[in-house]
Amino acid sequence: MAFKLYKPTTPARRKTSVIEYAKVLKKNVATPKGLLMAQAKTAGRNHSGKITVRHRGGGARKIVREVDFRREKLGIPAKVQTIEYDPNRSAFISLVAYADGEKRFITATEGLKVGDKVITATDAPIKPGNRLPLSLVPVGTFVHDVELFPGGGAKLARGAGAYVVVAAVEGGMANLKLPSGEIRKVPASAWGTIGSVSNSDNINVRIGKAGRMRHMGFRPTVRGKAMNPVDHPHGGGEGHNPIGMKYPKTPWGKHAFGVKTRKQHKYSDKFILQRRK
Repeated sequence: MAFKLYKPTTPARRKTSVIEYAKVLKKNVATPKGLLMAQAKTAGRNHSGKITVRHRGGGARKIVREVDFRREKLGIPAKVQTIEYDPNRSAFISLVAYADGEKRFITATEGLKVGDKVITATDAPIKPGNRLPLSLVPVGTFVHDVELFPGGGAKLARGAGAYVVVAAVEGGMANLKLPSGEIRKVPASAWGTIGSVSNSDNINVRIGKAGRMRHMGFRPTVRGKAMNPVDHPHGGGEGHNPIGMKYPKTPWGKHAFGVKTRKQHKYSDKFILQRRK
């Protein structure tokens, strides 16, 4: 069990839990310099300098790892050299060394160990970490890092513990049940990796205190009802009051909850068989 609950020595520690990385991460190989890069922080601002995403800023400095979501080196086996932490995602990543000498980062599959062999091929065995076209994956198999279109790179089921279930393959399309419950069609020639994404315990982590969120780059969120009327539709009034309107609103007066945000008549509607609940 790589999950740790702290003893309640302080009010914050009473509610804090972490992943014990020392128990699950294995790294004794240096990372190639070409797979690491720096990235400037935006603090939620766009190219004009205007805040488009609120409550972002600060946080610990992160080095970006270049993760290979395409895995297009067909038929070349790769040996897993590390299982390591990536500050830019909830899943673990693995450094793999291909038989031709090249090294790349890939998303670590649950159960993958240092020394295991993985391969991307149409005749690859059905085992965790191997990558195949969806047309060759048995119905009912868990897959992750799934492409929406062949060659487009992994787009579906990339977060910690996530997986997609192959429900059916017919007529050149594969029916997939996504983590959200949505059932959608994807070309059967698109590729997916067998198994689920690593670090499934991530969902159970309790942040515990505000300072830990600041380390992650999240700034404080102020309630609308604590503001003045000029700043928010919920603002104003003496003392503690309800919002005083039929439905909660955003600072710009739009519906805050219970509204579908997906664009109507979107081009991909024809691929969705059942919407998420």
